[in-house]
Amino acid sequence: MNNKTSMLKIKPLPDVAAHHTASHALTLQWVGMEHIALPIRLDFGDNSQQSISARADLYVSLNSPDVKGIHMSRLYLQMNSHLANRSLSRESLAQLLSFMVESQQGISQGARIQLKFDLLLQRNSLKSNKQGYQSYPFIISAELLDDRLNIKLELTIPYSSTCPCSASLSRQLYSEAVDREFGGTAIDKEALLLWLQSDAGSIATPHSQRSYAYLKMQLDDHSFPQLPELVDRFEKALGTPVQTVVKRSDEQEFARLNAENLMFCEDAARRIKRSLEAMDEITDYWFKVEHQESLHAHNAVVIDQKYTAGN
Repeated sequence: MNNKTSMLKIKPLPDVAAHHTASHALTLQWVGMEHIALPIRLDFGDNSQQSISARADLYVSLNSPDVKGIHMSRLYLQMNSHLANRSLSRESLAQLLSFMVESQQGISQGARIQLKFDLLLQRNSLKSNKQGYQSYPFIISAELLDDRLNIKLELTIPYSSTCPCSASLSRQLYSEAVDREFGGTAIDKEALLLWLQSDAGSIATPHSQRSYAYLKMQLDDHSFPQLPELVDRFEKALGTPVQTVVKRSDEQEFARLNAENLMFCEDAARRIKRSLEAMDEITDYWFKVEHQESLHAHNAVVIDQKYTAGN
């Protein structure tokens, strides 16, 4: 090997971002990468964990107006070192964002990360003692600015809703049908039961729909909730979450629960709002409930918020 070949091999690779200045000297709010595959772990309160396949968006601010660009590979490597296959927590997010800023060697003052993933929770059937799994989409956004960590959660919860007005109109039709079918002042109980269980007894059905609650929540400066407990809280408030595995006994029980849990979208929204207001760790929120009507070709919705979230 001659000296010329040796010199070519050890010559440093060009670094345009480090050795060239920007054509226009301006700062930029956020620069980074999106949709990066990332394995993370979620710790549950019962000492169990769940491995999650997430998508990460990483950003830092570019506060040096003359610098041509940030060091993107350093963000990726910091994410791998401090979050990949590690437990997700307030502390791990704060540490990662701090190292992201440090990795830029003085050209950045802030950092952001957004994680998108589905939380998979086991759900028991209502009656048949079977188990299935329900998926809940989450987005966790964390931002470090002026040495303050800000964390927001977004969550989507599906549930079933049965219209109170439709149920009332159906009951009226049943009442009129019984009056027509069984004249006189006395009704034979056995005849009534046989009629109710026959095809003739199917008089009217209240309309129900798959519905969704979309929530955005701002956490206080110290909290990071157990995500399964957060889901359970809102499902309990709504009363009729969608099911996984369903046998006939489960379907019948689901029908019974829906009849006991009639609600307009306004009812569902007030249940969500009451739950949010009762959580001290939530300092701000925005939410939308959406009832995807089976009666109409359009949806019934409610949107509400506390202060500024969602604007």
